[in-house]
Amino acid sequence: MQGSTAPQQRLQKITLGALALTFVVIGLGAYTRLADAGLGCPDWPGCYGQLSVPMKSQDVMAAEQAFPERPVEAYKAWLEMIHRYFAGTLGLVVFALAYLLSKHQPSMRNLGIGMSVLIVAQAALGMWTVTLKLMPVIVMLHLLGGFTLFCLLALTFCRLRFANAEPKLLPMRPLFNLRSFAAVATVVLVLQILLGGWTSSNYAALMCTSLPICQGEWATHLDFANAFAFIQLGHDNYEFGVLDYGARMTIHVSHRIGAMITTICLLFLIVQLIRSESQMLKSFAKVIGVGLAIQVWLGIANVIFHLPLINAVMHNLGAALLLVTLVATNHALWSRVTTDPLSSQVSSDKELSL
Repeated sequence: MQGSTAPQQRLQKITLGALALTFVVIGLGAYTRLADAGLGCPDWPGCYGQLSVPMKSQDVMAAEQAFPERPVEAYKAWLEMIHRYFAGTLGLVVFALAYLLSKHQPSMRNLGIGMSVLIVAQAALGMWTVTLKLMPVIVMLHLLGGFTLFCLLALTFCRLRFANAEPKLLPMRPLFNLRSFAAVATVVLVLQILLGGWTSSNYAALMCTSLPICQGEWATHLDFANAFAFIQLGHDNYEFGVLDYGARMTIHVSHRIGAMITTICLLFLIVQLIRSESQMLKSFAKVIGVGLAIQVWLGIANVIFHLPLINAVMHNLGAALLLVTLVATNHALWSRVTTDPLSSQVSSDKELSL
């Protein structure tokens, strides 16, 4: 089997760099949101009309005259601007990657175009996050966009890595159940991530302070109609949330129950991957298992320790890593390549079967 060509290797390195940068941007975005710095700069794309945070006394005075409703808080403003600087750099890297994919990997041109369109959409969502004063549905979509870009970059890396592999033309039956369940488990995880984003954007993370579901007569306070009304109009500012206790508690309880369902789905997937004879699939099972265990603990720790900032950011990042692991697992299953072409031969039919 032939190794990767030089352009492929360069593209792999660029894609890895973009993945790392996306991971940083997701982390910075989570930290900014959880530190209540989403409106640290009340305008976009600059900060109080400048390209950086106003620091000199005369600049601060001018900024507060221009935005009297938002006094300058340098710490929060710098959090927001650093996030924007990294996000802008990521956008340029993705555009460059899309161009190189179009030039050297025409079969992946649409993937590059999709990522470029997503970057533009993310920029728009970033602007609306500020101009619409943290409207929850916009914040959640912005979070989803970051995770989607992370997944598309992971898929790009997988396709580049295995571009020279020669998959076996296997019958669908041996892998059908595993493939289908891997896809279902990924959808379940995405829905759980959306619930997490909805919980965070509505400031509902601290509505339940006991385990496993919630404290007191929580079932009597359930209010699904208001909890999942995604368009919340009539508010000038959504910072710190606009929903009442019942709606926020419902969101939190839904996220808790979703976590239980997601854990069961992923545990079943792990068992099925371990049952296969492919060493790569077994490795994916181990990574998913470790990631799931860490996520469960981080979620519990958020409750026990009342949402410590670093812990909450790690919970966001852990979800992103778990999701891209499932993307890589699905790629291996659906492309029928379950051994790294740079290290050994492609798995046999027996290795791929359950």
